[in-house]
Amino acid sequence: MKEYLIVDGYNIIGAWPELQELKENNLEHARARLIEILAVHAALSKRKVIVVFDAYQVKKNNGSQEIIQGIEVIYTKENVTADMAIERLTAQIPKHEKVYVATSDRLQQETIWGKGAFRISAMELKREIDMTTQEHKPHYEPKVYVSNRLEDRIDPEVRRKLEMISRKP
Repeated sequence: MKEYLIVDGYNIIGAWPELQELKENNLEHARARLIEILAVHAALSKRKVIVVFDAYQVKKNNGSQEIIQGIEVIYTKENVTADMAIERLTAQIPKHEKVYVATSDRLQQETIWGKGAFRISAMELKREIDMTTQEHKPHYEPKVYVSNRLEDRIDPEVRRKLEMISRKP
């Protein structure tokens, strides 16, 4: 059975302190950071992740959909809220698939329950991502490079003295 995670992008950005701080300086950076976090989570959790961002107030906006770092990113079109897009997506996914919707919007949570999806609050998603990352950390943490060159392994002060000796005529 395939699992889906549909994320209300701006709702999560507004709820996570790290992203909220980024948003205050640059909304694009906050979106990019959320996408980066979700991409790692998607790879580790094996879920298909879809993040939806509102663009309903942008005039003459036709919306867009793209794959970024392996996750589907949707910007809604004019007059279509993220909630509306999430409801439509939830209804389109086959009933035998497991669907989670990440939002702290209470009305949205009640609506998606009616569509058969599970809800995850913004803070629950944060905890889940942190736990998944911790569980997998030993598997993807970079290895420390140890040089085999003698000059890289000796004490810097000893190295300095040897270099001074070697420069004398």
